[in-house]
Amino acid sequence: MDPQVWHKIAGISGVAALALGTYGAHGFKPQNPSYKEVWQTASLYHLVHTAALVASPMAKHPNTFGSLLTAGILAFSGSCYTVAYLEDRKYGKFAPFGGFAFIAAWASLLF
Repeated sequence: MDPQVWHKIAGISGVAALALGTYGAHGFKPQNPSYKEVWQTASLYHLVHTAALVASPMAKHPNTFGSLLTAGILAFSGSCYTVAYLEDRKYGKFAPFGGFAFIAAWASLLF
């Protein structure tokens, strides 16, 4: 895959991160306020790792780095957004896999 594709994926992810972050800050009103914090965590990790995704083409193994970051965003942030929106922690079972994908992405820069 062309490494520059990661810029497009980062663009899509960035739009989604900002839209979801804005919704979380201004429109999301959970019955249990603790879920607002879960949403904020999802949003923070989503945006930070989207910014890192922009640098994927510069990595020695761009497809590995980009794929792992994307998987982390989907699994970790996606799980957290779902948990917060539905106010049900049972939907958080994929979050640890997303966290592992984030760790593996950063570790891939070492090789």
